[in-house]
Amino acid sequence: MSIRKRLPSEESRRSAVEAARALLIEAGPQAVTLKAVAARIGRTHANLLHHFGSAAGLQKALAAHLAATVCESIGDAVRATRAGIGSPREVVDLTFEAFDREGGGALATWMMLSGNEDALDPIVETIDRLVDELHPQESDHGARRTMHEATLALVLLALGDALMGEALARSLRVRRETARERATAMLTASFVQSGDLQA
Repeated sequence: MSIRKRLPSEESRRSAVEAARALLIEAGPQAVTLKAVAARIGRTHANLLHHFGSAAGLQKALAAHLAATVCESIGDAVRATRAGIGSPREVVDLTFEAFDREGGGALATWMMLSGNEDALDPIVETIDRLVDELHPQESDHGARRTMHEATLALVLLALGDALMGEALARSLRVRRETARERATAMLTASFVQSGDLQA
């Protein structure tokens, strides 16, 4: 008879979310089930129910984890751009990859189609915190508004590109990179308008 080692609650949640992320990237959002994650980490379905309450709870925790990880990278890229050692294109590429290669777009769509209407909340809240951190309350309100609008457009472009960019680009006979190029031009203009980048 095997005895499972009892993990601290936070460590157990973290290992489940990491396993869910691996399943998301390998097989898509439909593969992120309590049963599949439990099997991957050697835990029981009941154990994951205890930590997340439901499959939707696990998916929401995964969305929050993806958002935090991605926003940290995007924040570093934005700060590098301001310091003159990065570029708006790096910010665009990180955002697009988060929704495409990292599975964020597919996960958000799957959650919403499954009736989880607040699926994007963790992503939106994390991005909003990032924008506020980069443009604190005491900074120019117009600059903060400009960056919030740029963030909205960037996320929508990245999400749309992840879900149908390849097929749409092929149908329109344009290069797949076109969406990223347009996003880069838009973000560059926003950085210039907010005073974070010289024209």
